[in-house]
Amino acid sequence: MELLRSNLSRLRIPEPTNRIYKHECCISFDTPRSEGGLFVDMNSFLAFGKEFVAWNYKKSGNPVYLHIKETKKAVSEDRPSKKPTLLAIGVEGGFDNNHPEYEQSYEIVILPDYVNLPFPCVDLPEKVRLAVDAVIMNVGAEKKEQVAVWTADTKHVSKHAMELKQLDNGVIVPPSSWKCEKCDKMENLWLNLTDGSIHCGRRNWDGTGGNDHAVNHYSTTGYPLAVKLGTITADLEAADVYSYVEDESVVDPLLAQHLQHFGIDFSSLQKTEMTTAERELDQNTNFDWNRIQESGQEVEPLFGPGYTGLVNLGNSCYLAATMQVVFSTHGFCSRYYLNQSLKAAFDSAPADPTVDLNTQLAKLAHGLLSGRYSIPATKKDDAGDSANTTLTDKQEGIPPRMFKSVIAANHPEFSTMRQQDALEFFLHLIDQVERINTGNQVLDPSRSFKFGVEERLQCPSGKVAYNKRCDYILSLNIPLHKATNKKELEDFKMLKAEKDAKGEELSSDEIVRPRVPLMDCLDCFAAPEELHDFYSSALNAKTTAIKSVGLTSFPDYLVLHMRKFVLEEGWVPKKLDVYIDVPDTIDISFMRSKGLQSGEELLPDAVAEDDRISANEDIVNQLASMGFQYLHCQKAAINTMNAGVEEAMNWLLSHMHDPDIDEPITKAQKDVPHVDQSKVETLISFGFEEEVARKALQASGGDIEKATEWIFNPPADMSNMDTTPSSSGNMVDTAMSDGQGRYRLIGLVSHIGTSTHCGHYVAHIYKDGRWVIFNDDKVGISKNPPLDMGYLYFFERIDR
Repeated sequence: MELLRSNLSRLRIPEPTNRIYKHECCISFDTPRSEGGLFVDMNSFLAFGKEFVAWNYKKSGNPVYLHIKETKKAVSEDRPSKKPTLLAIGVEGGFDNNHPEYEQSYEIVILPDYVNLPFPCVDLPEKVRLAVDAVIMNVGAEKKEQVAVWTADTKHVSKHAMELKQLDNGVIVPPSSWKCEKCDKMENLWLNLTDGSIHCGRRNWDGTGGNDHAVNHYSTTGYPLAVKLGTITADLEAADVYSYVEDESVVDPLLAQHLQHFGIDFSSLQKTEMTTAERELDQNTNFDWNRIQESGQEVEPLFGPGYTGLVNLGNSCYLAATMQVVFSTHGFCSRYYLNQSLKAAFDSAPADPTVDLNTQLAKLAHGLLSGRYSIPATKKDDAGDSANTTLTDKQEGIPPRMFKSVIAANHPEFSTMRQQDALEFFLHLIDQVERINTGNQVLDPSRSFKFGVEERLQCPSGKVAYNKRCDYILSLNIPLHKATNKKELEDFKMLKAEKDAKGEELSSDEIVRPRVPLMDCLDCFAAPEELHDFYSSALNAKTTAIKSVGLTSFPDYLVLHMRKFVLEEGWVPKKLDVYIDVPDTIDISFMRSKGLQSGEELLPDAVAEDDRISANEDIVNQLASMGFQYLHCQKAAINTMNAGVEEAMNWLLSHMHDPDIDEPITKAQKDVPHVDQSKVETLISFGFEEEVARKALQASGGDIEKATEWIFNPPADMSNMDTTPSSSGNMVDTAMSDGQGRYRLIGLVSHIGTSTHCGHYVAHIYKDGRWVIFNDDKVGISKNPPLDMGYLYFFERIDR
């Protein structure tokens, strides 16, 4: 006790603002349930496993620790099974509320001799008791980051509800026996509150649900609100109302009035169907993982180094799938595992290693690749008898909480618990890794993905221009007209028409999808294309130029992004239902850029006046035909960089009362308009250049979603700018790795769902001569890898 008293000055009582770690070691994945338990530094409140606590003592000099051990409690045989009632993780009523219970034990440990003192103990100094009680009672920082509501946000009142127009068409809706007006569906039916029509709901990613007739009806009519039949009861607040315009569930304060318009006596109706939120909860509860594990086949589990699963933190499968493939590459494996020990990472880390990306990358690498945590989980008998413990075919996996917290810090999307785009996350990861390795290019593993892109422009004068940039991914359009199964597709189209006419549904075995060879996608990227409205400084006029793109270097690892997600008319997102035939090896030597050739003459630099944007006359004339003043229309086109009529009109409506709206167009007005810097930073965090992000926002009226689409599909007269996601400058790095153009497929990230921001991501990696599936914490031999369903493909250069 005297030893403890002599070290009281090194012990602190935590304040409310202190972050207390007590559930996971900050440099390993040890927990209080690990052998040896967890040691909490009573000065910094960082936690360390038994193997690592001495490192912290040597580095910090802090001698007093709270030792926490957890042992599993016996489970009663008649313990009731709790069903989650909230779409949440780690909260009362949410998921995982039926896990085994553990009993905690505590003691005070004083280093370096590991002197143990019991806790609680009446002989302990008051300061020690207060400090330890505060740590025990505090919700750990790890838990605070884990607890989050899934996607069930609070509903808001629809902006269309109060002034909703209802047609006087005499429609009276019966109290039961409803049926879709377009097919035989009698469940998941939606009543349109404008015209009283009844149609089935959306088709789910797994083929269940409706046939999209309700949303198609909205697309045709524009009638915004619908209520789900079967959810209407005397308690109208429980009814499921959906706004197609706002694309979410909403509140309709006048629902009673809107229902009475169609003769519906809601007081007598009984609930017969789940709401959208309840169905989402039910689908998450009963999610059949076998649907994405290769046609439901059971996979043989794998354990050991390189076969460690990652626990899903709620909606973190995009992170898990991406990091599994990234750490299968030589650059990342060497940098953060083979050539960097945890001790070295910890010694070079700041005082708080939980906020250091380098340390957390090393922690994650050692967790995934060492095999230390890739062991079969244990299972006790139903009574919790430890004498009857057996091994299961699954592993507990490791939770990447601290890594996610660091890599997502201050990012508006990745810091949330919402599902994210694996492509955007990969680009963000590469950008952050490049930043922390600035000045140390030899160790920078992001360089293994880096390559140069060269764009060649030739105008009718014969003169050329070259633009160069660096990138980390090759984003490929999918040319559906290159499908190799056109005959089968025609037959399927006829079969579908016959089935639709009869009101019958297609079986999954009857569906035929286009099959497009990957090489055709690469050919499409490299093929010359016409660039209209190109301003030629040689001709001093707008003309049609020929644009072609090639690579100036071939990286160690080539990442191909398949543009399966497109925006249809009306900014409706759609996922292309297509298969990509991907060979084991590819040769992209034909994509090598040749640079300026002998005899070619460069286009002269444009005069400064010509660099400024002029109003597109087609846009101006269309706006003028709507009754707007011609000068105002010109300004709208200029300030949206000729992005389109819709963008120009939105700008015009927002600036009609500007004090200078009637002033003549000056050079200053033709220059770049102001945009919100926070939105620029958001696009930069996605991996885009600041200049590109700023121009895209200017052209899109500040809308981030439209700006992103504008970047990938810029107007013709802006196509000579650097518009590909990149976190580097426009000049190609001469020190980039290079070699021959032959590559072999080593991994892919595939996606299930209708949007990159929902659904599920899974990784398949070629390891030790076989394909392995990484489905969060489930790791096993892949019997039928979905090589034709990838969203991101990872290739390794063969001569690397």
